[in-house]
Amino acid sequence: MKKADIFEFYRRLAELNPSPETELQFGNTYQLLVAVVLSAQATDVGVNKATRLLFQAVETPQHMVDLGEDGLKQHIKTIGLFNAKAKNVIALSEILVRDFGGEVPADRDTLVELPGVGRKTANVVMNCAFGAETFAVDTHIFRVGNRTGLAPGKTVLSVEKRLDKETPQPFRVGAHHWLILHGRYICKARTPECWRCPVADLCRYKPKTPAPKAKKAA
Repeated sequence: MKKADIFEFYRRLAELNPSPETELQFGNTYQLLVAVVLSAQATDVGVNKATRLLFQAVETPQHMVDLGEDGLKQHIKTIGLFNAKAKNVIALSEILVRDFGGEVPADRDTLVELPGVGRKTANVVMNCAFGAETFAVDTHIFRVGNRTGLAPGKTVLSVEKRLDKETPQPFRVGAHHWLILHGRYICKARTPECWRCPVADLCRYKPKTPAPKAKKAA
């Protein structure tokens, strides 16, 4: 995709949603970190349901340590892989208390050293909590990047690097939000809704999905 088209691609998405945000619900940076860890292979809706009561009781890493692994499991047992996630959340909370004064470090390289925190999770935290120009590539963004021609790549990291290279200002901070929402609600995996896509004319995806035929009245 040409530079001018990339700028226009983001401009249109930004015009429709000027202040994009994550759909995960949280009250502070620590809760954001926990929510993102829990969201791996789970939906934001499912995570929000599980954390609604949890975050009323747990606001800090020390609160989480005090709750304990079994207590945490009771809150998140509706989420996939909850046993492993509970173990990781308790472990990373203990490290935050012990080594960082209970604060979440504003450094991606440090974040990825925490249990259960991969590059994607660290990128989300850096972007949402600290305003960093990071690109958290999940399945939606990987699909959108390749399907549209915005940032083609064979691996998640290659798509991330391409986005980092090609995404212009003033769209760099909001880019991953616009792309994930676009992939979640319009550029869907099985049947992209091309007929209502605001960037369809810029997209390289050829077999554009036509609008569904209106059902005839009985």
